[in-house]
Amino acid sequence: MNASITHDPPPASGGGRQGAPLIVTEDAGLLDDLLRLCAAAGATPEVHHGAPGDRGSWEAAPLVLVGDDAARRLRGAVRRTGVVLVGRDQDDSGVWRRAVEIGADHVLMLPDGEQWLVDRIADVAEGVGRPALTVGVIGGRGGAGASTLACALAVTSAREGLRTLLVDADPLGGGLDVVLGGETAKGLRWPAFAASRGRVGGGALEESLPELHSLRVLSWDRGDCLAVPPPAVRAVLAAARRGGGTVVVDLPRRVDDGVAEVLAQLDLGLLVVPAELRAVAAAGRVASAVGMVLRDLRVAVRGPYAPGLDDREVSRLLGLPLAGDVPVEPALQRPYDPGRPPGASGRGPLARFCKEFLERALVEARTV
Repeated sequence: MNASITHDPPPASGGGRQGAPLIVTEDAGLLDDLLRLCAAAGATPEVHHGAPGDRGSWEAAPLVLVGDDAARRLRGAVRRTGVVLVGRDQDDSGVWRRAVEIGADHVLMLPDGEQWLVDRIADVAEGVGRPALTVGVIGGRGGAGASTLACALAVTSAREGLRTLLVDADPLGGGLDVVLGGETAKGLRWPAFAASRGRVGGGALEESLPELHSLRVLSWDRGDCLAVPPPAVRAVLAAARRGGGTVVVDLPRRVDDGVAEVLAQLDLGLLVVPAELRAVAAAGRVASAVGMVLRDLRVAVRGPYAPGLDDREVSRLLGLPLAGDVPVEPALQRPYDPGRPPGASGRGPLARFCKEFLERALVEARTV
């Protein structure tokens, strides 16, 4: 059982250990369970048997877990947000009255609510704020330049001082770490997360990945693993988003269960379409598949333009909003220079496109 009584988020300032939840209970069995869940979430709680003598602990803890046995002793405590009343008796209707008496936000029954509680504890332990702007880039046809644009967006985001993760969701693409010159860099690749379930720690994920050009990269290795189970994809991308900043995902053109998990977490997608009729026709099929999951899909048109086509006409033919014209730079027509990934210089039309696009997208995300 897991239900909510809506309040504002808990206060983020005050005394106590930052990110440490507060447990209030005299029930030894319940305390053991709550300590176990805190350990699973990577948090070390403060424990009291009644209302804390130090009022600062009660008011400043980002999350307070009150055992149902302690509810009556807390009736006179100062009202605050971020209180969860935890019990075991699914048939006890009086738990709602006791929750109201102490001003609890949630009523949770174990063991059913364990995963929700682990996630909530991990959120406060990690200091989770606004999720990352998450942008997916997908080619309207093969060779459209989606990987180039994805790398350029991520490099631009990192150059602007944002925490940035670049995620390679295409196991057949050869590896974005190669594009960035980091195929031998130490760090985990997708196959290492194949067994992930439930929640993945955001900080632990970031620290485990190769760092290239001031950003973190989750790519594929050169082994035989060509797929990661959808629950693992969901958990890993959710962890990547929790850290804020920007997450850029290079997507394959097929939509399988794993890609659908990625699409469900994107804020927006960019469909990269070369400005020629066959590419527009192919992109229409990709857009139909992607649009079943992703609401905000925009077209980024790449020249040179075929006769009778411009970026607005491509947008009209596909029925998608126009993100802009992706400039073609001569340097991008040559093999990748691993020391100079796309957009690394910060100069040129591609870098300007990426900077302007990210500025607009970040403003949009803040107004949602």
